[in-house]
Amino acid sequence: MDRTYVMLVDDEVPFVDTMTRRLGKRGFEILQAYSGPEALQALSKNPKVDVVILDVKMPGMDGIEALREIKKAYPLVEVIMLTGHATVETAIEGMRLGAFDYLMKPCDIDELVSKVQEAKEKKARHEDKIMEAKAKTIALRRGD
Repeated sequence: MDRTYVMLVDDEVPFVDTMTRRLGKRGFEILQAYSGPEALQALSKNPKVDVVILDVKMPGMDGIEALREIKKAYPLVEVIMLTGHATVETAIEGMRLGAFDYLMKPCDIDELVSKVQEAKEKKARHEDKIMEAKAKTIALRRGD
């Protein structure tokens, strides 16, 4: 499988730095953002992003609002929600809005890596289906 591009979005700089190192050592390409708006701007410049790891509690645009905007603009990008303040309501809302999964901070790095890999595979399956549908449409137009 090709490289997996992961964006970490959290207002806690030390957390982002630590996770960047830990995920980078496992072969992921990491992009960083420290707010929802910064994440959206970075996504607009980095179409290769596969998975966003998104903190729920951030000042300004919180994780739920950022998730809503990410899924609206980039529906194939998978989002894993992270929080130290999990509530059932927030988890349900995140999943309803299209989050791939929801993990508590601090999360086990192996569990996070596993979730990122699962999310990347889901995105790849969706992209493959889209390519197949486009190929069928082209074939039908040509009368193949």
